[in-house]
Amino acid sequence: MSLQWRRWTILTAVILCASFAHASMAQTPASKSASKESAKPSAKSSAKSSAKPSDAKSAATAAAGGAEPALIGQYGTWGAYVANPNGKKVCFALAKPSSSKTNPPNRPRDPAYAFISTRPAEKVTNEVSIMIGYQLKPGSESTLEVGSARYAMYSQGDGLWIKNAAEEDGMVAALRKGADVTVKGVSAKGTESSDTFALKGLSQALDRLAQDCRR
Repeated sequence: MSLQWRRWTILTAVILCASFAHASMAQTPASKSASKESAKPSAKSSAKSSAKPSDAKSAATAAAGGAEPALIGQYGTWGAYVANPNGKKVCFALAKPSSSKTNPPNRPRDPAYAFISTRPAEKVTNEVSIMIGYQLKPGSESTLEVGSARYAMYSQGDGLWIKNAAEEDGMVAALRKGADVTVKGVSAKGTESSDTFALKGLSQALDRLAQDCRR
């Protein structure tokens, strides 16, 4: 995965976080890559999730080559988005946690988000990533748990990706069938976190993206 895409993904989450928060306050209705491991992020978080929405939007637009994501469908808590940074189509499902907790309790952190992305130009389909909302402790164990399955996650900066790419198809299948998924991590300061994402609507969001990404 390109450095530009990683930066754009993180910045996009900032924009969407601001949009979701604004909507809530206003009460408006509303084939895997062969080089998977080398595709892990090398970017440090050049744009924090605490950035002002207007600044983040400008930065995201620039990083995406003038492209901005378009919401093509909302399925439960999962939004289906499409964008074309530099003329290359990117499709992703995005959700924020239904519940979050830290140990020690109530430690400050940026918002967490789950992404499942497809990038046809890179032959990447349904890549799962989590923006955890804080800098992860190097070498610490992070996990994704859905049903009875438990997956080890690779961490860098504030992002998580599956360690064993060969397990990703099985993980996505489990996510499609599950009721919720829990992601656990440890911050650079030793704070433990647990974020639970509801999975209702995810399967429909992925089906919609599969249709749109073929066009």
